[in-house]
Amino acid sequence: MMIGGIGAIHLRPPVGNSDADTGLLSNAATPAAGAGASFAEALSRAASNTVDTLKGAEQVSIQALKGDADTRQVADAVMSAQQALQAAVAIRDKIVSAYLDISRMSI
Repeated sequence: MMIGGIGAIHLRPPVGNSDADTGLLSNAATPAAGAGASFAEALSRAASNTVDTLKGAEQVSIQALKGDADTRQVADAVMSAQQALQAAVAIRDKIVSAYLDISRMSI
């Protein structure tokens, strides 16, 4: 996805991560924060974590329909997915707002 020629955001799930990550930016923090990690990479990881959380909630819901998961697991997974989605939408709104503010600046 291109945002006004600024750059591309690639939504790819992390390789080798089988756990459903509930933290939006949990994998973004590194011991040397900012030493090579760009804003686009952080956004990409956040988007991937959100997608993984949503997929995990979907899988738990399907398992519950088959009788393999209880109601508590479904509620936890859905609430986690809801929080991740709300955070992603809030971040998107802030990015769009910042982009619009910058585009209105006179040079």
